[in-house]
Amino acid sequence: MSERVILVGVETDDTTSNFLESMHELAGLTKTAHGEIVYSLTQKRQKVDRQTIIGKGKMAELQQLVEAHEADLVIFNHALSPRQAETIEGIVGVPVIDRIQLILDIFAQRARSKEGKLQVELAQLNYLFHRLTGQGQSLSRLGGGIGTRGPGETKLETDRRHIRRRISAIKKDLKEVEAHRERSRQKRNDSTVFQIGLIGYTNAGKSTIFNLLTSADTYSQDQLFATLDPLTKRWSLPQGMQTTVTDTVGFIQDLPTQLVDAFHSTLEESRGMDLLLHVVDASAEDRQQQEQTVLDLLKELEMEDISTLTVYNKADKINPIQFAPTLFPNTLISAKSSKGKEQLSESIRKEIMEILSPYLLSISASEGQLLSTIKRETLVLAEDFDESSETYQIRGFAKENSQWIRRMGDNVAE
Repeated sequence: MSERVILVGVETDDTTSNFLESMHELAGLTKTAHGEIVYSLTQKRQKVDRQTIIGKGKMAELQQLVEAHEADLVIFNHALSPRQAETIEGIVGVPVIDRIQLILDIFAQRARSKEGKLQVELAQLNYLFHRLTGQGQSLSRLGGGIGTRGPGETKLETDRRHIRRRISAIKKDLKEVEAHRERSRQKRNDSTVFQIGLIGYTNAGKSTIFNLLTSADTYSQDQLFATLDPLTKRWSLPQGMQTTVTDTVGFIQDLPTQLVDAFHSTLEESRGMDLLLHVVDASAEDRQQQEQTVLDLLKELEMEDISTLTVYNKADKINPIQFAPTLFPNTLISAKSSKGKEQLSESIRKEIMEILSPYLLSISASEGQLLSTIKRETLVLAEDFDESSETYQIRGFAKENSQWIRRMGDNVAE
């Protein structure tokens, strides 16, 4: 059964530029958490009230709205201090949470892997640790609804020592999981396989594109944070070259710092990529704001130097003739159309040619096995057979440090 929710947001001088988009996003987050929005209360102020965010007059209005709409929960589009949350709860008489707690709740629902669950629990514990000032309503209802869910629906005890011990245990477990991930990543980096990473704002269509390329059956819905745990699958270009494609968690405005820290290794999964596909919802009203959020996070993670192809998705929801892209290089597709995969594959092929080094090799007709390996590990553009010498002349692109580039050098030296 969904909870009846009232959203609250204050537009200040600092937040005017993206206030509406932020409130729209809060509504999307609430729906993703299975909340039913019964009212959205907004206010313009120079700055937020120190005690209640919205001030005495609006608090009285909020109290009346809670009663009139029989609301179960109030969600603020701002970070609330423990004192603020306690004060507001005392006035409105129902639980109050903030945007951070809402996002943590959604992550708790979405986590599937052992690492994902550990990271969510760590983020929740770090968030709640500083809020254990008493037996307030929020703490007494842990496990009961939006903003209170945790991995495995575990009930958190209001004991600082217990939480400290649990945080230490999780960090130890995460180190082991991360070490395993690092070994797997290193193995991929040492291989000749070209690696592609999907990044982008949440709900831009990354998982749909991941499924389109790899035929994987991953969770793909029109929801915020549909994907949480990174997943890597193989994908072969039409020319035969094998790559890996990794899907990652979606980015969002004002991503809670607890989650940036907790999901560092998850986001770092994209750090060793040869090519990033920045998936953008071409139909989003605040598209450029979403693009900037992703670009800022890439800079924060020191990943802005990785070659990036912007994939403007959801072309079926816009007029392509009127569309004006802002990031380059780019391609405009609909992941749900029959031509989407073909268009995307061709755009990726062009980018790979920009990233890799050209080669020209002569392969004897008797080296059939070697020829199939070349087709698998490199992007072959042309394959001509010379009958007089019984050799194949292979032209294509390969990684700079690959044996094929070295072999070309050896051929020249001979």
